[in-house]
Amino acid sequence: MHVPLWVWLATLGGLALLLLLDLVIVDRKPHEVTTGEAAKWVTFYIACAILFGLGVWLFGDAHFAIQYFTGYITEYSLSVDNLFIFMVIMSSFAVPSIHQHKVLLIGILLALLMRGAFIAVGAALIAKFVWVFFIFGGFLLWTAFSMIRHKDDDEEYKENAVVRWVRKFFPVTEDYHGAKSTTKIDGKRYLTPMFVVIVAIGSADLLFAVDSIPAIFGITQDPFLVFAANAFALMGLRQLYFLLGGLVDKLVYLSLGLAVILAFIGVKLVIHALHEYHAVPEWLDINNWMSLGVIVVVLAVTTFASLAKSKKDAAVEDNDTDSEANKA
Repeated sequence: MHVPLWVWLATLGGLALLLLLDLVIVDRKPHEVTTGEAAKWVTFYIACAILFGLGVWLFGDAHFAIQYFTGYITEYSLSVDNLFIFMVIMSSFAVPSIHQHKVLLIGILLALLMRGAFIAVGAALIAKFVWVFFIFGGFLLWTAFSMIRHKDDDEEYKENAVVRWVRKFFPVTEDYHGAKSTTKIDGKRYLTPMFVVIVAIGSADLLFAVDSIPAIFGITQDPFLVFAANAFALMGLRQLYFLLGGLVDKLVYLSLGLAVILAFIGVKLVIHALHEYHAVPEWLDINNWMSLGVIVVVLAVTTFASLAKSKKDAAVEDNDTDSEANKA
């Protein structure tokens, strides 16, 4: 899809305006984000993403619009799975509730900038080397296998190399100093835990991009659509964090569903590469409508099955509690 420079600039300007709006309205006065407030913002960001896709449909082509919507749904779904890690990080660093939104906003903004670089490199490689599709496809298949193999492992946050490097070379205070990232004590400049947790969130989301960027390139190879889908998915992620809360723990089959989606996209990438080498028949193809259908069905089945199991487990737990009370 040919995208003029002014469209790129208008899109980047619009995204910057949305971030500024979020900063002015939500972060003007630090507070604990309520469920109702988060729901309104999530609805707003999803509406913005849908309007952008409709714009691609009207001013571009339905073919590219389907690619965008499929990529957006995939990226947003992968982001939901990442929310659990964010919750673990917030808990590990004991971030005050009134500052959690700012941590997520800055951390994800950094991740968006770094993902932009990833997308540029990936697009350049794909345009020049067809065999990159084999690498991306194989990586997604391995990631899907790893997710299934470790689906029952306990999730525990361990500081990554970037966070350890920050702690090693810079003095960090024990306590938070409001929303400050740095502070002076006895004339010496210190980092605060606020700075460290922002680095932790940003670097964690960068690691998530290792899965999500190859995944979306399996849906569309257009850099503009790849960036837009990532941007809208990330921008709505902060509010989704406050809206879902403990509900993320109830999506017990989400990782399994995402593994199926990643494996499906991995196979699609391999087939696409084989087509480029004329190694498979023309009829063996996975089109955009099929991709969108598979992803939506898998997510729907995963969500309903997860909520049904959580409801059943809760009922069993209540019965066990009542039985123990009766015995007492």
